[in-house]
Amino acid sequence: MEVLKKIKISKIVGIITGAILAAVGLELFLMPHGIVVGGMTGLSALMSFYTEMRLGLFLFMLNIPFIVLQYRYIRTSFNLLTILAILVLSTGTILLHPFPALFDSPIAAAMSGGISLGLGIGLVIRFGGHLDTAEKAVAWINFKLPLPAEWLMLILNCSILIFAGFFLGLEQAIYSIIAYFLAFEGIKLPLRHFRVARTLCIVSDKSNDIANELRQRLDLACTPISSKIRGDAEIVTLLCKVRHWEELRLRAIVQEIDKEADIALYQYNANETTSTTSPH
Repeated sequence: MEVLKKIKISKIVGIITGAILAAVGLELFLMPHGIVVGGMTGLSALMSFYTEMRLGLFLFMLNIPFIVLQYRYIRTSFNLLTILAILVLSTGTILLHPFPALFDSPIAAAMSGGISLGLGIGLVIRFGGHLDTAEKAVAWINFKLPLPAEWLMLILNCSILIFAGFFLGLEQAIYSIIAYFLAFEGIKLPLRHFRVARTLCIVSDKSNDIANELRQRLDLACTPISSKIRGDAEIVTLLCKVRHWEELRLRAIVQEIDKEADIALYQYNANETTSTTSPH
């Protein structure tokens, strides 16, 4: 209840608006023309085409389990806002399903749908949630398989687009690629001039390896702020500024190198310096 009181009404309105925009992009532009995008949204669309079940059902069934699996690693308000976004998106696609497509032209639908979906996802991210748990799924799988998180994400998205071409046709696959890239660019628009990064503390005895991997794979710079000797090992605390959508990849990379590493949210104000620790 304490967490719910701290969530501002403006965030809830922003989350709902973004989710509705995404639902419009999916059901009134993309889905009627057999166009899919990446992530869990694209996987849900493929399963919907293949089984003829409603898209909203798959959006809910595929996304919610990974929020539950990752609840320990992400702050509670983020999980609540993400669940709200997915519920609104799922319900919105179900309610909009009976309506006809707004464009007869597939290329116009791909462009408009991609932008609408991207804007919706960007708004949800801006107000503290997420609409697609693909990165959560990748972070979870990364704990089980010895593959970098970014490679797993690439494999997932490429597989979705390949299956789109196989099941729906080459033309639909081309339109899907157009929609995917426009959605990717559309996400950035609501995030302009908005602080989307936060600073994390990483505590590990393999700090050099972690800093090198984060620099090479995510282009993130880490700054050591303290160290102490524990047994024969030097435990170093790193500060790293990361964007919201890269945080799960950062956590997966850190876990890949050192499963015992601790990751904390670093908060600073004029009077004191605190860090809110979350389990690694």
